[in-house]
Amino acid sequence: DKAGMDRDQIDWYVLHQANERIVEAAARRLKEPMEKFPMTISKYGNTSSASIPLLLNYMAEKNMLQPGDKIILSGFGAGMTWGAVLMEW
Repeated sequence: DKAGMDRDQIDWYVLHQANERIVEAAARRLKEPMEKFPMTISKYGNTSSASIPLLLNYMAEKNMLQPGDKIILSGFGAGMTWGAVLMEW
Protein backbone atom coordinates (compact mmCIF):
# COMPACT_ATOMS: atom_id res chain seq x y z
CA ASP A 1 0.00 0.00 0.00
CA LYS A 2 2.76 2.46 0.90
CA ALA A 3 4.34 1.97 -2.53
CA GLY A 4 1.01 2.58 -4.26
CA MET A 5 0.88 -0.93 -5.65
CA ASP A 6 -1.52 -3.85 -5.49
CA ARG A 7 -0.38 -7.39 -4.69
CA ASP A 8 -1.08 -8.52 -8.23
CA GLN A 9 1.69 -6.15 -9.41
CA ILE A 10 4.31 -8.00 -7.34
CA ASP A 11 6.05 -10.68 -9.39
CA TRP A 12 8.22 -12.25 -6.67
CA TYR A 13 8.59 -12.43 -2.91
CA VAL A 14 12.23 -13.17 -2.13
CA LEU A 15 12.35 -13.98 1.56
CA HIS A 16 15.07 -15.05 3.96
CA GLN A 17 15.30 -18.82 3.67
CA ALA A 18 15.16 -19.82 7.35
CA ASN A 19 12.88 -22.77 6.65
CA GLU A 20 10.11 -23.75 4.23
CA ARG A 21 7.33 -23.49 6.83
CA ILE A 22 7.96 -19.79 7.40
CA VAL A 23 7.88 -19.03 3.67
CA GLU A 24 4.73 -21.12 3.22
CA ALA A 25 3.07 -19.33 6.17
CA ALA A 26 3.92 -15.94 4.63
CA ALA A 27 2.35 -17.00 1.33
CA ARG A 28 -0.82 -18.19 3.09
CA ARG A 29 -1.10 -15.03 5.17
CA LEU A 30 -0.62 -12.82 2.09
CA LYS A 31 -3.03 -15.04 0.10
CA GLU A 32 -0.45 -15.33 -2.65
CA PRO A 33 0.48 -18.45 -4.64
CA MET A 34 3.61 -20.33 -3.60
CA GLU A 35 4.89 -19.88 -7.17
CA LYS A 36 5.69 -16.27 -6.25
CA PHE A 37 7.90 -17.46 -3.35
CA PRO A 38 10.93 -19.21 -4.84
CA MET A 39 13.03 -21.24 -2.41
CA THR A 40 16.57 -22.56 -2.39
CA ILE A 41 16.76 -23.79 1.19
CA SER A 42 16.88 -27.41 0.02
CA LYS A 43 19.91 -26.52 -2.13
CA TYR A 44 21.85 -24.26 0.27
CA GLY A 45 20.27 -24.68 3.72
CA ASN A 46 19.79 -21.72 6.05
CA THR A 47 22.57 -19.36 5.01
CA SER A 48 21.36 -16.53 7.26
CA SER A 49 21.85 -13.07 5.74
CA ALA A 50 23.21 -14.53 2.50
CA SER A 51 19.95 -16.31 1.65
CA ILE A 52 18.38 -13.37 -0.22
CA PRO A 53 21.33 -12.61 -2.54
CA LEU A 54 21.88 -16.34 -3.10
CA LEU A 55 18.23 -16.72 -4.09
CA LEU A 56 18.37 -13.70 -6.42
CA ASN A 57 21.49 -15.12 -8.07
CA TYR A 58 19.81 -18.51 -8.47
CA MET A 59 16.75 -16.87 -10.02
CA ALA A 60 18.93 -14.86 -12.42
CA GLU A 61 20.88 -17.97 -13.46
CA LYS A 62 17.60 -19.81 -14.14
CA ASN A 63 16.27 -16.85 -16.21
CA MET A 64 13.36 -16.42 -13.83
CA LEU A 65 13.83 -12.65 -13.58
CA GLN A 66 12.77 -10.28 -16.33
CA PRO A 67 13.55 -6.56 -16.61
CA GLY A 68 10.83 -4.63 -14.82
CA ASP A 69 9.88 -7.46 -12.43
CA LYS A 70 8.69 -6.10 -9.09
CA ILE A 71 10.28 -7.96 -6.18
CA ILE A 72 9.69 -7.77 -2.45
CA LEU A 73 12.86 -8.64 -0.52
CA SER A 74 12.40 -9.40 3.17
CA GLY A 75 14.83 -10.60 5.79
CA PHE A 76 14.40 -11.28 9.48
CA GLY A 77 16.39 -12.43 12.45
CA ALA A 78 16.16 -13.22 16.13
CA GLY A 79 13.73 -11.16 18.17
CA MET A 80 12.03 -8.43 16.21
CA THR A 81 14.80 -7.77 13.68
CA TRP A 82 13.45 -7.44 10.15
CA GLY A 83 13.65 -5.40 6.98
CA ALA A 84 11.90 -5.30 3.63
CA VAL A 85 12.19 -3.44 0.35
CA LEU A 86 10.31 -3.29 -2.93
CA MET A 87 12.65 -3.25 -5.92
CA GLU A 88 12.41 -3.39 -9.68
CA TRP A 89 14.74 -5.80 -11.48
